[in-house]
Amino acid sequence: MTRISFSLAALLIASPFVAAAQEDLAGTYENLQAAEAKKDAAQVKKLAVDAIKMARQVETGKAPDGYDAEAWKEHQQAAKDIETHGEYALFATALTADPAVAVDLFNTLESLSPKSKYLDEGYAYYFVDLEKTGAAAKIPEVAEKAVANFPDNDDALMVLMNEASSKNQSDRALTFGNRLIAAVNKHSKPENVSQADWDRKKTAELSRAYWITGMIYGERNRYLDADRNLRAALPLIKGNDAMMGPALFYLGVANYNLSKMTNSKAKLVEAANFSQQSAAIKWAHADQAYRNWGQMKAEADRMR
Repeated sequence: MTRISFSLAALLIASPFVAAAQEDLAGTYENLQAAEAKKDAAQVKKLAVDAIKMARQVETGKAPDGYDAEAWKEHQQAAKDIETHGEYALFATALTADPAVAVDLFNTLESLSPKSKYLDEGYAYYFVDLEKTGAAAKIPEVAEKAVANFPDNDDALMVLMNEASSKNQSDRALTFGNRLIAAVNKHSKPENVSQADWDRKKTAELSRAYWITGMIYGERNRYLDADRNLRAALPLIKGNDAMMGPALFYLGVANYNLSKMTNSKAKLVEAANFSQQSAAIKWAHADQAYRNWGQMKAEADRMR
């Protein structure tokens, strides 16, 4: 929880105008805390919105004539702390609310504070709640808003990559896939997430991203890129034949062509092995993988 680093009594200062404005803010903040303790989502929403709006008035206001500038800065920082807590209250209440209420709270936070750090953290839950309320069709639109303000939000990038892939929008899928790979590899484990949960999430995101980008590169005959991404995908998609069969197929094709470019027997042998493994999996193009293996093996046997 966000801690307010000041005494509420300190908000009550000499100037009647400022005292009234800040007393209202202090009272709203105290009522918000009470609503949070009662888990009263409706009141949390109302009071959080009020607190955020009041706090912003103080933050952007000018110090009264004759008022100490440093003291005014402290009051403005106090207001900023209350604004942050208001954002937190919307986020935290949404996590335990019914899906429909949670969607409303997340939407309120997004409308009021689209760059809130709690919204960045909350999009994963927001997407789940949208799906639970039958509003899954809205998720890509929400994800677009998310990446506009949080370019490295992996949950939103995952949504947009998968949507583009499902619609055969290969350029778009490739863009979001590469962004997702970079974002996940850059992120560290959040403090409130267990290592096991973090590892599962990373595996789910990276396996899909490496596979999609690798497949697109393979289809475009970008052999080095296909080889790099699909090799990275292999340990992550182990046991998933629907992904493994095509991945091994394109690894075979990529390494076959790389062997021709470099006159490398080792690459050709690898290509044959990948094709043989692909052929051993029951999937749509297993027969073609088997034919590829036969041709590659024969060529490798003839090489010195």
